[in-house]
Amino acid sequence: MKSSIIVAAIAAACGTQALAQSNVVIYGIADAGITRESGGAAGTVNKVNSGAASASRLGFKGSEDLGGGLSAIFLLETGYKIDTGEVDAAGTIFNRQAYVGLKGKAGSVTLGRQYTPYHTALASVADPFGTGLAGTSKNLFPDSGANVRSSNTVLYTSPVSNGFTGELAYSAGEKSSSATGRQVGASLGYASGPLTVRLAYNNKNSDVETAPGVVAVRNGNGRNTLLAANYDFKVVKLFAAYGVDKGFNSAPLGNANNPYGGVRPTASTDGNELLLGFTAPVGGGSLIASIMRKDDKTRFNQDARSWGVGYIYPLSKRSSLYGAYAAISNRNGAGYTVANNSESGSGNRGMNLGLRHSF
Repeated sequence: MKSSIIVAAIAAACGTQALAQSNVVIYGIADAGITRESGGAAGTVNKVNSGAASASRLGFKGSEDLGGGLSAIFLLETGYKIDTGEVDAAGTIFNRQAYVGLKGKAGSVTLGRQYTPYHTALASVADPFGTGLAGTSKNLFPDSGANVRSSNTVLYTSPVSNGFTGELAYSAGEKSSSATGRQVGASLGYASGPLTVRLAYNNKNSDVETAPGVVAVRNGNGRNTLLAANYDFKVVKLFAAYGVDKGFNSAPLGNANNPYGGVRPTASTDGNELLLGFTAPVGGGSLIASIMRKDDKTRFNQDARSWGVGYIYPLSKRSSLYGAYAAISNRNGAGYTVANNSESGSGNRGMNLGLRHSF
């Protein structure tokens, strides 16, 4: 009897200690809606879409108190298609994010697959749509592929000091040459009261090394610079962003499959983007709008203009209805398409109606 009591006491003590030291959270987003695309070679496309506002996902994150203000942290996040139940990237498990690291008074250092400082600045500071819905900045800004997330990454995030914060990222190409496939990113931000400003930079190498049946190619580096800001007047929140892209693969097209037919569009290697937008509380929800311009400075001069408008109505703290519409005007054979958070789109007009629930 006494031994049973002692064992139970030890088990209870161990369990209490474990709960005090570590914390694990399961979270996610379930987002489904109806998307209508038109204006491309595919004609008018109607479909049930997953993740138009925010990509549907399932994640696990946690921390362990190591003492002295230091914690071990981790995050594992996978994306899925709620319309089919499939993983949204074939052959992957935690394709969205997967990292482990340490966090303390001097900031955090994490290792794994993570968001780039460029994308974080675009999504959290520059874009009133948060890179989601038909009005997303993805329509004209180069926010796809390795510009969004990079693997094999070491990311340092500084603590907030007098309103300033920063990020520094290094992604190893893991080739025989340390420069091949390497990606470097950084950002510096300031937030005080209603004003938020952030400057971000991304530099990725697209060289190809010699391998059996493969000839080496020196493509060089693609560079992206983004200045983003927003200001909250309470009755309306204004957004602005200016991006500059230079070099090979600095601005890959969201839909590279020649969506309009005819002569295949050419991704810009020298250009800039401008965004102006706002959010405003209307009728218990939030009205969102933006206009964008793409200025291609190459000899192809494939410019584009776009506009988008949306409305999000909260049903609760976790659930909301949304609707959005956007259109793009392509020039000189440009191939930009109306996207959303999860898909690149097939034409120059797009509409979303859906429901988003977070848990």
